[in-house]
Amino acid sequence: MSQEKITLSQLEQYLSKAAWILKGPVDASDFKVYIFPLLFFKRISDVYDEEYQIALEESDGDKEYASLPEFHRFEIPEECHWTDVRETTSNVGLAIEKALRGIEKANQEFLYGIFGDAQWSNKNKLSDRLLNDLIEHFSQYNLANKFVDPDMLGQAYEYLIKHFADLTNKKAGEFYTPRSVVHLLGLILDPKEGESIYDPACGTGGMLLECVDHLKDNNEDYRTLKLFGQEKNLTSSSIARMNMFLHGIEDFQIARGDTLRNPAFFEADGLKTFDCVIANPPFSLKEWGAENWANDPYGRNIVGVPPKGNGDMAWVQHMIKSMNSTGRMTVVLPHGALFRKGAEGKIRKALLEQDLLEAVIGLGPNIFYGTQLAACVMVFKQHKEQTKKGKVLFIDASDQVRVGRAQNYLESTHVNQIFEWFTGYKDVENYVKVASQEDLIENDYNLNIPVYVEKIIEDNVPSVEEALEDLKKAWKESQKAEKRFKTILKEFL
Repeated sequence: MSQEKITLSQLEQYLSKAAWILKGPVDASDFKVYIFPLLFFKRISDVYDEEYQIALEESDGDKEYASLPEFHRFEIPEECHWTDVRETTSNVGLAIEKALRGIEKANQEFLYGIFGDAQWSNKNKLSDRLLNDLIEHFSQYNLANKFVDPDMLGQAYEYLIKHFADLTNKKAGEFYTPRSVVHLLGLILDPKEGESIYDPACGTGGMLLECVDHLKDNNEDYRTLKLFGQEKNLTSSSIARMNMFLHGIEDFQIARGDTLRNPAFFEADGLKTFDCVIANPPFSLKEWGAENWANDPYGRNIVGVPPKGNGDMAWVQHMIKSMNSTGRMTVVLPHGALFRKGAEGKIRKALLEQDLLEAVIGLGPNIFYGTQLAACVMVFKQHKEQTKKGKVLFIDASDQVRVGRAQNYLESTHVNQIFEWFTGYKDVENYVKVASQEDLIENDYNLNIPVYVEKIIEDNVPSVEEALEDLKKAWKESQKAEKRFKTILKEFL
């Protein structure tokens, strides 16, 4: 088909329409289970055709040569191409299942299990007609590199992730972290060329991709980054892998599994460690695996056992253990992690005594999907700069939001202001406090931000003399007004 390069707006509309086709038989919270795999299937089929055509031209029409695996990013076996499915009119779901499993099998090293476990052949939910409509809709554009850059496809993919979070808004926080929050964490972490990045609760991969974008923004070679992520949810981990491929990322490993119970990455002497660790883990996870923590085989019980019903400090310790000798980390947590007593209080005290915490940033309320709670960002470093040793920077950014009707938004101006305070590293009345070790001890290692950042309320209350003077003026004015009223009233009587 004759086609120009696709714009981002066209791609976004194209993906939104795909969701609209599913509306009705399929619950909005399940759209992602079907649309992401189909988009990825269409993309790799079109890229395969493009690669085949290039090899065909190079070989003067040698079809056998053009089919050789070395000319293709991914292999597509016979009867597993998009066009094979498109030509199917009955039992379409079965044809999709067969094609997806065939592609996974032919590309075990990279694509094993990537398409998830959607029940494509469930005709009660997905009729042949509906699937034909969906396939025809996706077929209207060629998604080969010639027509759509990986960056743009990646952006459209991110748009779709947010779109689904907007549609469902239930427990979407596990699925989508607001882009502006992710950007703030990337700025603070400041990844560099050649570094390894790890997200132990990577969701759909947004934080790892933010680190890629950070290097792009700084005109550095993002391809030198080594990306690692682990995600418990099958659909999210599959989407994360597809997301990486669609962004043109090559050097990554996304593992599926429960990080706190079964971490996925190891080196010879234990857990693998990284230059940068970044995460927005599930808040206050109840069933997180406390029973194994006292004798954690991975050595993550560095400063104590978190409470059985709250995994926040388990994530923090896992992430600290995952930093290498010069590592740094940023983590999003609920505010309670800053001041809850008991086991968490002891863990906080030990971490502060080790001088690992560099900053605590309080964000505004209602900016995360699925919760109105305000969250905070904690920044840890294995080796703090000399001038920051024995100190913790507290930032109260609770008013750095644009208030919306159903949700609040952290805009780019707010992100820039918070980052300016973070890099400035100095007291700012009402907003920033550099606390000393003595301050922390005095407050019993409580990290609640208002304890350190005191709000100075301007005293605009008038003195007694001023108030009496104002009252006299008001009384005189009211008497004049009453006199005028009586004069006008007489004229009508």
